Amino acid sequence: MKQTDELLIVTGEEVRTLLDGREKDIIHVVGEAYKVHEQGESVLPHSSFLRFPDNNLNRIIALPAFLGGSFNVAGIKWVASFPENLQQGIDRASATLVLNSVATGRPEVFMDASIINGKRTAASAALAAQCLHADQKLTSAGLLGCGFINFEIGRFLIAVFPELKHMVLYDIDTNRADFFKEKIHQQFEQIEKVTIAKGIPAMLSETKLVSLATTVGTPYLADISPLQPGSTILNISLRDMTPEVILQGDNVVDDADHVCRAQTSLHLVEQQVGHRDFIRCSLASILLDKQPARKMSTDISIFSPFGLGILDIALAQLVSQFAKEAGKGMKVPSFLPESWFNMS
Repeated sequence: MKQTDELLIVTGEEVRTLLDGREKDIIHVVGEAYKVHEQGESVLPHSSFLRFPDNNLNRIIALPAFLGGSFNVAGIKWVASFPENLQQGIDRASATLVLNSVATGRPEVFMDASIINGKRTAASAALAAQCLHADQKLTSAGLLGCGFINFEIGRFLIAVFPELKHMVLYDIDTNRADFFKEKIHQQFEQIEKVTIAKGIPAMLSETKLVSLATTVGTPYLADISPLQPGSTILNISLRDMTPEVILQGDNVVDDADHVCRAQTSLHLVEQQVGHRDFIRCSLASILLDKQPARKMSTDISIFSPFGLGILDIALAQLVSQFAKEAGKGMKVPSFLPESWFNMS
């Protein structure tokens, strides 16, 4: 069959609209992608970090991936993180994504990926929380870092924990915490109470589930003793906890080889102890019933996801499907130049 050069372009607002209210669908896709990856049906090169001279904060990351199984999709996400954007009133992160034909390699879809980046991260966190708290009724959650990622995590936690009524917040910027609190009241009808903690220990003492989503580059969290036995930490930003804290927990990851890179807290532990034995298993191995959710019920579980490119392309494929069904996006009928073979 003749291949076309048609390219579908989907904007960020279209992505947001297409995914609105579909939290459970997204969590399902993320879970299936993890399983396919665990079964070895993926290709996932290490992410490539573009950094800038004399600037340790800003970076742009390339995440190429192929996901087999029922997905059979390939692509790449190009995501920028510029924390100082927040001081200008714009989002820290922005991203684009390309899906390529697995038959010809030609680009088929181009879309904004900032919404996808947030929702796949939040879905991964909520899936882990649901898995690690499968036998518990969760009524409260702590969010350390009051930005877009933790807001999406809050949204997805609500989708999997119907009894979640209380959110405890902490951010070093009190104005950001106040803004975050107001947005919760505006958008999350299920939440009846929002508390801004006076410090990290106070936040840790109020809930058994905590999500860390900050922009810090070096560890600062050296004491998790206020947490109750059997609590779970969603280590989303990966660089908050000291190696000593990581070694205290029951560590579950998305992919050990990927998460032990780029000076994450787990990478620092590996450099310190010389092995990865402190990582018990992957989340997918739990989903596939290869490992128990917890080694002991009293353990502090720590879920550390590097953020795999397979999740981005899996969710982008879903967005592409929704866009075609709804007639959304702009179709460029001839994006590529005329073939050299046809040129006179």
